[in-house]
Amino acid sequence: MKITAIKQQVKQQGRYSIFVEGKYSFSLSDMALLDSKIVNGQELTEEEVRGYKKLSLDDKLYNRTLQYVAIRPRSTWEVEFYLKRKDADPLLSSQIVNKLSNFGHIDDLSFARSWVSNRRLLKATSLHRLRQELRQKHVPDGVIQQVLQEDETDERTILRELVAKKRKQTKYQDDLKLMQFLARQGFNYDDIKSALQVEETED
Repeated sequence: MKITAIKQQVKQQGRYSIFVEGKYSFSLSDMALLDSKIVNGQELTEEEVRGYKKLSLDDKLYNRTLQYVAIRPRSTWEVEFYLKRKDADPLLSSQIVNKLSNFGHIDDLSFARSWVSNRRLLKATSLHRLRQELRQKHVPDGVIQQVLQEDETDERTILRELVAKKRKQTKYQDDLKLMQFLARQGFNYDDIKSALQVEETED
């Protein structure tokens, strides 16, 4: 069985169609094609063709996963769960995760730093809430601890700013409702009381 053509795909320019005996047989990404070292005119056995077809499927899943992590930073667990949803073989899943990690596409420390930074930009968030969110992404506790220690945001300042913002809403003129809201955001009771006392002093 001879490879009779290797053609770049039109819709996916980083992917190549391989033709065997004049018929489309399988496709590979540019990197997988280079790694395979197959060339036009090469003779293949039926077993080798089956192997390359399996490689093609694995390669497609790797590239879909690469696109998944390119959308936004992902934790290792998110990628593992994504592959599980795709019914990936556990060994293949492990290989893909390791490959993405080696290339720096997955890194829980970078992910956690990015998560905290983005959350700080978007809204007032307590350390407790941030810790909870990162744990939901299955980030290791040691990484969470390191990232939150690096965070120089003054939580009491955030809390005072949040109190001032919520006071503009009618329903949060009631201290109890405001305290309940702040508690749900993960702020502790003592800090909430302190922020309300500061507010009274400033008034």
